[in-house]
Amino acid sequence: MKTPLLATLALIEITLALTRPAAACTGISLTSADGGVVCARTVEWALGDAHHDTLVLFPRNHAFTALTPGGENGLKWTGRYGFVSLTAYGEEYGPDAVNETGLYVGVYYFPGYASFAPYDAAQAGQSLSVGDFMRWLLSSFKSVAEVRANLDKVRVVNVADERFGGAPLPFHWKIADETGASIVVEVVEGGQVKVYDALLGVITNSPEYGWHLTNLRNYLGLAGAPKQPVTLDGRSFAPLGGGSGLTGLPGDFTPPSRFVRALALTASARPLATSEDAVFEAFRILDNFNIPVGATAAGDKIARDITSSTQITTASDLKNRVLYFHTMDNRQIQKLDLKKIDFGTVKHQLLGQGAVRKQAVHEFAPQP
Repeated sequence: MKTPLLATLALIEITLALTRPAAACTGISLTSADGGVVCARTVEWALGDAHHDTLVLFPRNHAFTALTPGGENGLKWTGRYGFVSLTAYGEEYGPDAVNETGLYVGVYYFPGYASFAPYDAAQAGQSLSVGDFMRWLLSSFKSVAEVRANLDKVRVVNVADERFGGAPLPFHWKIADETGASIVVEVVEGGQVKVYDALLGVITNSPEYGWHLTNLRNYLGLAGAPKQPVTLDGRSFAPLGGGSGLTGLPGDFTPPSRFVRALALTASARPLATSEDAVFEAFRILDNFNIPVGATAAGDKIARDITSSTQITTASDLKNRVLYFHTMDNRQIQKLDLKKIDFGTVKHQLLGQGAVRKQAVHEFAPQP
């Protein structure tokens, strides 16, 4: 029987689990023989239904003013490029976006390690929130090389934004372009910016990206090919079935385990002929990272809360400028073709999906 102290500690842990957002986004990249580059990811960060399936469209030459702890007094800029982004809670930025030149930016939860620059009112004109940083990147640059060259021009500061229900917003970013270049940007230790080449385009969450790269040394024996039989004391021991080369591949939902699993499945992906092949292969790979409702929840929320579950999965074709996605409510893949949008004339707008959020089912009808 639990002591009162242990019972209290258990209650505290359950309470924390119920009030903090899940830290469980997984990102990968795939390439194809026709020069395609696809950035794909799952999205779990939310305090509830975030309505990520509503998109926001920004035209070229849109005027932005960044938010800081002092209000709307941050960096002011006019965007060179138009872009489309997922949203969260009806606000005009979200976890994933791509611009008209094929630059991709995704934000991934980074709790315990993100540590943004302290706010200095004297430098407000260079400062922006995490969401504004994402919008600045998408509207200002067309390549990873340009992003690298301009990261020292701004200061990312922490802004408590009640529009997100008071949720903390500690993020790091994956940035990629149509050449296949891909980096991870992390702001740590009170504003220090660290940039990593994203290994095979893979990213998850905490700890820092360098830690994940070091942790890979614990899994160097993983391989797609089956293990060979071993003879011991005159007896032969063969694998029990296919997949033996991946024995030991971590299968839980923690960020370190998902990082290793995502890297292994990306590295073992079959050759892909076209960008569209890469899009659908990315969706298949990411099926291995879907978190069902209740799998990582606690207490009485297990059956009814979606805080910890995979709400949307996206795949951005950077060569052909197409954003694909499906949601937890509807596995039918939807898409937005950015090439069909004239970003010079289109209006700034939200693109909603309507009130019906239900899986479409095709029924066979045999001939009599």
